[in-house]
Amino acid sequence: MSTNEDVILEDDFICMRFKNDSDNLQVIERDLTHGVMQFHFVLKGKGRFLFNQGAYDIQVDEESSLTLYNPQRSLPIHLEINTNSWVVSVIISIKKFHELFSTEAEFIPFLNKENIDRKHYTQGNITPSMSVVLYQIMNFNLHSSVKKLYYKAKVYELLSLLFNKPEDTDDESCPFKTDEEETMKIQQAKDILLKNMAEPPTLQELADKIGLNIKKLKQGFKQVYGDTVYGFLFDYKMEYARKLLDSGTYNVNEVGSKIGYSTASHFIAAFKKKFGTTPKKYLMSVNSATSN
Repeated sequence: MSTNEDVILEDDFICMRFKNDSDNLQVIERDLTHGVMQFHFVLKGKGRFLFNQGAYDIQVDEESSLTLYNPQRSLPIHLEINTNSWVVSVIISIKKFHELFSTEAEFIPFLNKENIDRKHYTQGNITPSMSVVLYQIMNFNLHSSVKKLYYKAKVYELLSLLFNKPEDTDDESCPFKTDEEETMKIQQAKDILLKNMAEPPTLQELADKIGLNIKKLKQGFKQVYGDTVYGFLFDYKMEYARKLLDSGTYNVNEVGSKIGYSTASHFIAAFKKKFGTTPKKYLMSVNSATSN
């Protein structure tokens, strides 16, 4: 299952979401004019950007970002997204971008007068604070009437975090320290869940393992991953089960057992709740499509 969406925030300001949850490499292409800034964030998996018909490429790994600006020529997007990868991209004209930081132009190296006509390519890491915002962008679930407003607010927040360079701040005064520490613990909780999906810990056990109370665990997990702890785990287990069925290596009972269901009936009910069909009927549809 894949999601490709371009949200036009303004004429010269676009947010793009790419979610490749399929088993195939996905290629994204967009024509762009010169004079635009490109910000790409690989939240999960890997992405590879190709330029000059493949003569030059940049690979961006999980939890990494890429900033591109070339005032002399256009840089059309040719992005190869690996399986199980999520990418958020922001395209904004240099004029619009400069307006956002006009009073702080000297603060951002490529915006000052000496560098404004020079190309700029930078790779960096996605901080935990940025990760929170990116997950919120990827897991948008508000009413469609506020979509543009929500995305614009989140993209502004994302850019502010990308260029945030606190001056003369110690650990106690840094406004992002607590958020970053808690986000890292939430990510740790997610890793623990997935490693033990067949026999997951209780909320209390999970909270104890990462050093947060249950309330902060539940609130933080919802904020970062857009779902409850066990809602997230359920979706993951069902997707994992679907891939096991697709492989043709396991029968329904074996798949259910591998993801923690003690009886086939419970697994069948859960699978049907997620996909609207039973595992057996799903397998029949897969086999039918393969044979045609």
